[in-house]
This record gives sequence, structure tokens and C-alpha cells, in this order.
Amino acid sequence: MIQELFSLTGKVALVTGASSGLGRHFAKVLAEAGAHVVASARRINHLNELVTEINAMNGSAIASQLDVTNQESINSLFEKTVESIGLIDIVVNCAGIAETGKFLEVEDSDWDKVFEVNVNGLRWVSREATRRLIEARHPGVIVNIASVAGIGAAPGWAAYATSKAAVIHLTKTMATELWRHDIRVNVLCPGYFPTEMNKAFLSSEQGQKYVERFPPRRTGELHELTGPLLLLASDASSYMTGVVLSVDGGHTIRLA
Repeated sequence: MIQELFSLTGKVALVTGASSGLGRHFAKVLAEAGAHVVASARRINHLNELVTEINAMNGSAIASQLDVTNQESINSLFEKTVESIGLIDIVVNCAGIAETGKFLEVEDSDWDKVFEVNVNGLRWVSREATRRLIEARHPGVIVNIASVAGIGAAPGWAAYATSKAAVIHLTKTMATELWRHDIRVNVLCPGYFPTEMNKAFLSSEQGQKYVERFPPRRTGELHELTGPLLLLASDASSYMTGVVLSVDGGHTIRLA
């Protein structure tokens, strides 16, 4: 019974930003739980490598190139998926970029670029997914990936932190509106987990000192996101929507 709660057997799960980092890990987790995974990102060569790994562990996955800022690219992915596999039941919105810069320093172009991917891209993918689910009268799950930077102040990351705060609030609004269609929407807020996006900072002296302020005095390990993701993606969270789930080693409650 417990295993059945977390099982995704028979589900079709789309993961954006699956070519590296958290998205890559999430795609593997969903496949291991039984979902047929549509791994999407712009870097198709990385996706092909991921799909090879998933299929080698007896999982099921396909690679689908996707630019979340391009509506034609989004529409094409959904059309091809429906034709070849079926309706997408689960969406994990993990595509994201970061630009550093303090409030007074961040360039308008960088600000717009971050919001275009992190907020608009997420909104467009979610809109297409929910439109199709509602038309089919089919239940669904959306898991948006934000960050602890969207919960507390993140000096030097004005655009990124603000975009993630927007994702958190958008998630709550979506959850309120989509519950009556049997579509649940929650947001996962990871703390610091080493990825391509932050490895330079984490390996710096400043980064190491920052990590020392966390209660566990270390960054997270990818496997520590496995359970939280499965909870939100599966029927184990059937009465949860609009939830902001932090997985951050106490980052947001640490002493200043």
C-alpha cells in the first residue's frame, strides 16, 4: 500500500530543464517510480545521454528538445507527446537560469531574460498542460521548482530571487484556480545543492563561508530531494495543493 501511494506507473511525466542538475535527477527519479518520462531542454545531446541512462536501468524515457520561451516549441512538444505516448499527467517545471547582480546593478536585459525563462516559460508550459488536462477531464499534477532564494532575501541575486518569489506566488494562485479541475499545483524550494548554476560560488571562499552558516554546515545531496519530489508528484499528496515545500537543511531558519 505504501509503495502504491508513491508509484507513478502508467503516468506520463514532463520534466523541463532535464539536461543537467536538478532536472536531470528529477527525470531519473520519476522514471524509477514508473513514469514514462519526457525529458526536455534545449541541449538535445545531454538529453539523449540521460535517456540512454534511464533506459539502461529499465526505465522509460524519451528526449524532446524544448525552449520554454518559445510557444511553438511548447506546442510541438505536447502534440508529439500525445501522438506517441499520451496525455501528460505530471509536469515538473525545472527549467531556469540565474544572473547575479544587486538591485542597483542588475541590467534590464538580464532581469528580463531571467523572468522570461523562470516565470513566463513556466507559465506557458503549465498553461498548455492544464488546458489539455481540462479538455480531457483528466486529473493532473504540476510541481514547480523554485528556491529558498524566493522565500528569504538573497542579496546579489535580485532578478533570480524575485523570479523565484513570483513562481511561489503563481503556484498558490494556480492551485486555487485549478483545484476544481482536479489539478494539484505545489512548489518545491531546494536550498543549496551543487549544480552547474552555482558550483562556482559554492567552491569559492565566500561560498564555503556561507555554507558554514547552515545548521548542517554542508550543501544538500541530490538524493535528499528524491522523497520530497515523489511526495508532490504522486498520490501520496492527494490532499495537498498550493504547498511551499522547502528542502534546505534549515537554510531559511538559520541565524543571520
